[in-house]
Amino acid sequence: MRARALLLAAAAWIFGGVAQAASLPLCDLQTPLSAVQQDRLLAFAAVVKRELEASGHTVALIARSGTNLDRFGLRYSHAGVSLAASANGPWSVRQLYYACDERQPRLYDQGIAGFLFGTDNPSSGYVSIVLLPSAPSEALERVALDTPRALGLLGAAYSANAFALGTRYQNCNQWVIELLASAWGALDGTGGEAPREHARRWLAREGYAPAMVDVNSRWLMLAAAFVPWLHTDDHPEDDVAAMRLRISVPASIEAFVRRRLPEARRIELCHDSQHVVVREGWTSIEPGCVPAPGDRVMRLDSL
Repeated sequence: MRARALLLAAAAWIFGGVAQAASLPLCDLQTPLSAVQQDRLLAFAAVVKRELEASGHTVALIARSGTNLDRFGLRYSHAGVSLAASANGPWSVRQLYYACDERQPRLYDQGIAGFLFGTDNPSSGYVSIVLLPSAPSEALERVALDTPRALGLLGAAYSANAFALGTRYQNCNQWVIELLASAWGALDGTGGEAPREHARRWLAREGYAPAMVDVNSRWLMLAAAFVPWLHTDDHPEDDVAAMRLRISVPASIEAFVRRRLPEARRIELCHDSQHVVVREGWTSIEPGCVPAPGDRVMRLDSL
């Protein structure tokens, strides 16, 4: 049992991206928050929301750090679509999450504060906001707010490490990139093809490149046999043998958007225990939330 628990814990740390609320053992490894940590995250959420409100846009791609993916060179683990006109409240994030109790993926609308609470490091965190030009922005907002259409892109089976070029499983970030395909690929007329399959074909034609995650651990690859939200049977045999899995992550979504829409704007925010840093542009903030010249810096105790 100890070996199985270690595998589960390691797999959760490696692949992440699971539900915000769960009862399955180790399905949700979210750290309990102290009152100070809650206050800090609420202050950070208020800054994020102000940036969205001041952007002049009504929809944004948004990603947060959550599961520690530093060993893969990845800062962000979970993405969604933030909508000013959300029925759940202004700028709520529409996203896929895995309902651990039900062992099913669901579509979930969550306020900015709740979105940020889904982290395993409440002492430090990052948020990336991508703002799109008007026409693709309007198309994304229309599709994201169309609940039947958004649900039509929800996969039947969840896998945190889903093969990004297939449709057998889906992770949270794959739903986002397929939503973009639905919005931008004129997928209203699919010729009878399933929406996800049509989205997959469009993304392939447009050159979408998922992240190549180098797992580099036989033990972690074996974890898929024990964890209901991890699978390798959808990945090509050569990838599994090489322990290199092609997975949709926020960075691959942003790279696709930046290449397709050079006019897109990016705002990155971070916090530590002392301050919030806000940076505009595609150059990432340094690790440790270290500001650089030109960044806006706000002390947390002044917010």
